[in-house]
Amino acid sequence: MKYHLISFTIGFLAGLFGGLIGLGGGLVMIPLLVGLLKLDQCRAHGTSLAVLIFTGISGAITYGYHGDVDLKVAIALAVPAVITVAAGARFANALPDWKLKRSFGVFLILCSALLLLRPFFSGIIGALPAHLIIASLVVTGAFTGFLSGLMGVGGGTIMVPAMILLAGFSQHLAQGTALLVMVPTGCIGAYAHWKLGNVDGELLFGMVPGIFIGTFLGGSIAQIIPEDPLRWMFVFVAVYMGWRYVKVVQPEACDNEKK
Repeated sequence: MKYHLISFTIGFLAGLFGGLIGLGGGLVMIPLLVGLLKLDQCRAHGTSLAVLIFTGISGAITYGYHGDVDLKVAIALAVPAVITVAAGARFANALPDWKLKRSFGVFLILCSALLLLRPFFSGIIGALPAHLIIASLVVTGAFTGFLSGLMGVGGGTIMVPAMILLAGFSQHLAQGTALLVMVPTGCIGAYAHWKLGNVDGELLFGMVPGIFIGTFLGGSIAQIIPEDPLRWMFVFVAVYMGWRYVKVVQPEACDNEKK
């Protein structure tokens, strides 16, 4: 019972945060899965990606209700993403645990930098021709897919600034569209991780309801409050967690298993 309560709480917190600022919630989920439930890093990434499918569904419905989803741009991002996400999952499975932790730490810090720069993105309207905007979004989708499979995250931290900068999207429209893209990307990535044995199916029973409730609540709140306080809170936590992961010590000796 305690195990399911913890997993529900992790899902709820990840969904709440993801719904508020248009991320999948993996940046919250993965450290909690590793820290509280003692999953190894790769298994935490795979389980997170499976849960993010439901973050995307709940978030896209919530934002879509308010007209904040662009289907054409979502397709431009999703098609290349589903092609590259499995490669990211396989690469994650091949990395030693300590290297994956360090990579995730660097990723957290880079995400924080992007979030700090979001206000500057919002004032820049893309001046590229339409076909170049679509081509740029396709490249963004391909990179995001690989990153999602590797890091177990939805990729909103990459997609949202790209949509704001390249396509001139509003913050809410970019967030809602990013959440929709997470559905097909998460499905392919989670399946790849599941085949590699990196998805803890038992955790899904607690985390999925938590994600649905948290994402719906976060997406609803996002329509009425400013994001600056939330962004600064996230930056503080993400940099702290990222720095802890970056400082992971390499094992002195390795056997035949991943260390």
